[in-house]
Amino acid sequence: MSVRTDNRVTVAGVGMHPWGKWGKSFVEYGVVAARAALADAQIGWSEVDLVVGGETVRNGYGGYVAGATFAQALGWNGARVATSYAACATGAQALDTARARILAGLSEVALVVGADTTPKGFLAPNAGERWDDPDWLRFRLLGMTNPAYFALYARRRMDLYGATSEDFAAVKVKNSRHGLANPNARYRKQVSVAEVMSSAVVCDPLHLLDICATSDGAAAVVLCSPDYARRHGLVEAVQVAAISTVTPTFPNTVIDMPLLSTDAPPPSSPEGEESALCPSRNRTFKQSIAHAAYEEAGIGPDDVDVAEVYDLSTALELDWMEDLALCKEGEAEQLLRAGETTIGGRVPVNPSGGLACFGEAVPAQALAQVCELTWQLRGQAHGRQVDDARVGITANQGLFGHGSSVVLVR
Repeated sequence: MSVRTDNRVTVAGVGMHPWGKWGKSFVEYGVVAARAALADAQIGWSEVDLVVGGETVRNGYGGYVAGATFAQALGWNGARVATSYAACATGAQALDTARARILAGLSEVALVVGADTTPKGFLAPNAGERWDDPDWLRFRLLGMTNPAYFALYARRRMDLYGATSEDFAAVKVKNSRHGLANPNARYRKQVSVAEVMSSAVVCDPLHLLDICATSDGAAAVVLCSPDYARRHGLVEAVQVAAISTVTPTFPNTVIDMPLLSTDAPPPSSPEGEESALCPSRNRTFKQSIAHAAYEEAGIGPDDVDVAEVYDLSTALELDWMEDLALCKEGEAEQLLRAGETTIGGRVPVNPSGGLACFGEAVPAQALAQVCELTWQLRGQAHGRQVDDARVGITANQGLFGHGSSVVLVR
């Protein structure tokens, strides 16, 4: 592959509001994160010409018009506004909206904000009947909440690859250790395999500590054009090299189960270099998300130094390692057991602590991943730093055909 540089924008600043259960308005969290990102970028609010908000549908009308909500809360400055929604991939889609306007020459400095206030218990689908939505169907017809859904993924790994409950617990142990040094994490406590295994069984084979919580929190990213970056001395800053938000391709519309063979070569090999905008019929949806990101960035999985992936359950982290082609199918457990996915290993996964330590704050979590990778690539992830990190990738999956992957480079 040939490395692309013509589609890059600069990450000028990042910021977060710590995750937790604070019981306050999502707007308050978003403003804290936005101001932190602006301060990190050393850019004044008056210089921002675009605000993109991650929509949070549970928080009333202000959540539906999040871009304008955050712009008003920060003080109207004349900036254009936009709002994005893509379930758990919302933050990446909002980031892509900002990037597109910058690359089109229509914006120089964009502020992207995602924030959420979540209810207790399981996240349920929004009101209304959607008979063509597989997620609505599994909730309404099967009564299958997310933990039950995650358990099917976990059982599939056990049946196909010989994964064990102890392997899943080891993912939680690793991420809990990583999260100890993250000041924005909600859960900062080291746990053992025995503690995970002795926690309540929520949906066999998953225990309570295998599954992430729901949380309040916020994250924000300031993007700027290459020209603005040059004028302000940001030439060595982290850059966004790719954002993938591809949808499934018929007939492989089931997220993880291709209807055809799955022996397609990995994205980094010459034989696999077909158009990512029309993914191979051999790829699952999640594999096509990663392939599109690699193709757009002009890199392959062998170039990745660090990854932040969507660990709604411990078993899902193992799936994403393979979907990102960081290892072959069925090999994720081997890398985990060998310590290759921990800090100091070949390709550390979730050095932030992941959702295991944060919980879900839906519109913010894809942006939180970008924040973490920015700190990692800058060498600022104190206490959890991945040595010599130059390339990072994220992965997220959302309801109803949403998903995302962001590639950051330095």
